[in-house]
Amino acid sequence: MHIVDGALSAPVVITGAVLAAAGIGLGLRRMPMEKIPAAGVLSATFFVASLVHVPIGPSSVHLILNGLAGLVLGWAAFPALFVGLLLQAVFFGFGGLTVLGVNTVNIALPAVIVGWVCRPAIAASSPKVAAIWGAIGGALAIALTTLLVGIALAASGSQFVAAAKLVFFAHIPVMVIEAALTGAAVLLARRVKPELFDALGPAPREA
Repeated sequence: MHIVDGALSAPVVITGAVLAAAGIGLGLRRMPMEKIPAAGVLSATFFVASLVHVPIGPSSVHLILNGLAGLVLGWAAFPALFVGLLLQAVFFGFGGLTVLGVNTVNIALPAVIVGWVCRPAIAASSPKVAAIWGAIGGALAIALTTLLVGIALAASGSQFVAAAKLVFFAHIPVMVIEAALTGAAVLLARRVKPELFDALGPAPREA
């Protein structure tokens, strides 16, 4: 869901850069040592998952898996996803360097929000219930990302309003796919490595 260089106004680009820098800084401060391997894996997962994309106006349709990143990493999703976006912009020209901050906020902020909303329930639930929360988180992350992309486009000019609406409707199938993938990933992780979700106590076992 990359916005390309030249599509946004200067105030939107500057605002995105400032917010992204703040998010990355906060994410680095809140990334414990034990989360670094997970951050690397999820950054690589995002990088690979979003390589295959279909252009839609000034944006594109592809898998993101930012919901999973947010569930596992919380604020640390900001630096993890930033690295993936930076490499895509440099090596493949996806998005662009001038809009790197906006793209980072659009993808990483929903990840953080999903972590706030869904991770406590995942940590406190049985694996099957946690998978449902994971699916909700996966779909919610895409919905919020499309909302932020739409806001960024609309704020750059009324000519982008139609494109913003198109981005949302084009990503409805992606929401369904991401819900299934994130739910399955959470189910597996809760069974084999429940500490990924920072449970405050022993995770309930499946009956």
